[in-house]
Amino acid sequence: MFIVIAVIVSVLLVGADQFFKFLVVEHLSDGGYFTVIEGVLRFRYVENSGAVFGSFSNHTVLLTIFSVLLLAGAIFLLVTNKNRAKFMNICLVLMISGGIGNIIDRIRLGYVIDFIEPTFVNFAVFNFADCLITVSAFLIIGYLIYDFIKDVIRVKNKYRNSDTVTVTADSVENTESNNGTE
Repeated sequence: MFIVIAVIVSVLLVGADQFFKFLVVEHLSDGGYFTVIEGVLRFRYVENSGAVFGSFSNHTVLLTIFSVLLLAGAIFLLVTNKNRAKFMNICLVLMISGGIGNIIDRIRLGYVIDFIEPTFVNFAVFNFADCLITVSAFLIIGYLIYDFIKDVIRVKNKYRNSDTVTVTADSVENTESNNGTE
């Protein structure tokens, strides 16, 4: 049942991404922009032939192949349920949706349409799909850190509560001197 819901959510998110990009092309591709919050955020049409923040410009074929491989890996993890944590599966759905949204642009146009521009800081222009990918990546990293810390604490508590005795060189010397074997 989760896969059906994941597909529906992904279709909706990809649809939203493509719809936002359609609106931007229709209304802002002439070089204009739309201020959302003065001094904070505006929408502006940008063609990005590279990867994140415009890196690897003009390597669209390589980026498309790499993106498709990463996307296939994420879909494999989701479909085969290799990952048992529901939170991670939700993150994968977000990441897959963002990846599909940008791959559609790369294949269809040869570039990705970016339009979200923070104006309060000198930062790259990005799109809704990038937001899905970035948010899911940070959530996955946070979850993995949390899971690692939880495992360390569990192991630490297991050894603290066990009857295991740790033998060190000092404890052996002290035992020998107390037994008069020196």
